[in-house]
Amino acid sequence: MRHLRKVKIKDLGKVFTGSTPSTKDETMWDGEYPFVKPSDLINGSRRVFSTETKLSHKATKTSKGRLLPAGTTCIVTIGTIGKLCQLDRPAATNQQINSIVVDRTNYDEDYVYYLMSQSIDRVKVVEGGSASGREHVKKSTFEEIEIEVLPFSDQIKVSNLVARYDNLIENNNRRIAILEEMAQSLYREWFVNFRYPGHANQPDGSSDNKDSKQNLIDSPLGPIPEGWEVKRLDEVAQVNPQSIASKNAPKSIGYIDIKSVGSGIINEVKSMSFKDAPSRAKRIVIDGDIIWATVRPNRKQFSYICKPNTNTVASTGFAVLRSTKVPSSYLYSFTTTDLFTSYLVNHATGSAYPAVNADIFSKANVLVPPNELLEKFDDLCQVTMKQSEVLKKKNENLKKQRDMLLPKLISGQIQLKD
Repeated sequence: MRHLRKVKIKDLGKVFTGSTPSTKDETMWDGEYPFVKPSDLINGSRRVFSTETKLSHKATKTSKGRLLPAGTTCIVTIGTIGKLCQLDRPAATNQQINSIVVDRTNYDEDYVYYLMSQSIDRVKVVEGGSASGREHVKKSTFEEIEIEVLPFSDQIKVSNLVARYDNLIENNNRRIAILEEMAQSLYREWFVNFRYPGHANQPDGSSDNKDSKQNLIDSPLGPIPEGWEVKRLDEVAQVNPQSIASKNAPKSIGYIDIKSVGSGIINEVKSMSFKDAPSRAKRIVIDGDIIWATVRPNRKQFSYICKPNTNTVASTGFAVLRSTKVPSSYLYSFTTTDLFTSYLVNHATGSAYPAVNADIFSKANVLVPPNELLEKFDDLCQVTMKQSEVLKKKNENLKKQRDMLLPKLISGQIQLKD
């Protein structure tokens, strides 16, 4: 076993607690700089690829909008303690996050991230809470937590090895996003621009276009080709069709919670016994279901369920949409458009955490093209979905391998050769 030495978190670099610029000052917001909050962090993901809000250049010049450099490790220390990420670009954080700007002369930045991912239990136990009832570890306490580190040369070996796993996972996630964008591009071409197989050259249906073979008619969703329909979502799909019942619940389930879902990607399905599962673990999901987060719909937390494990359930924080009259691939493409997202956002209620209920989903207007066209679209989408599923399975295996190796590497139980 390699020699480990004890240090305090403050020895790893400079620790900063985030803060929030004035939300009443519009000049501080809607810029280009990520503003990271705990809700932006996704379990199982090292990076934060998008944030709900961004700071302006002006805000980053203030003490409350201080930018942290790429490579910084950020750990939630108020609320859901233990969520963490490593910045891949300059960003600011809110006050629920303590960040370590690593002393790169003595410590490897990637190693510090992996070290902290294995040290969360120590962070959780140092303080039991606060007057508000939420877990809270003060910066002064956080800095004094003792951890064991490897020699610098071994840190680099460990981080280089483990980073390969994360880089492969991130590359696969990017490939999945590209495949989903391909399907969305096809959707826009056929069902927004109306350049589908057999369409007229001009999609606007204008009377002065002599070559036009299609006529557009008015609808609740704007002009659509003649023969197409607009229906309520509950006419083509079920909303929250199945819930798990305690009396006949299985012993174990796979649980999908809000924190594990990014835009189109499920980063983690937690295996657990039903008796230990949160009360929110109720929505049964099957192959082809679509899950959409009901809180803060502007964050676009949704996913297509493809060949889940037996007894997989989602949090009641999701609406489950199960297609009945149109292909699931088409329903997924429609319900992930900006048009559908805007509908949800405009019908959300609540100021701090705007939310939509099942009835709002049920009443949404859905464009329904002819069956022949839907079948052609589904045939093409199935190809990309199968490719995405292969990549997701690869990621599951990579994460399992990484998570088995990491504790042993960090503790020095496994020695890497020079």
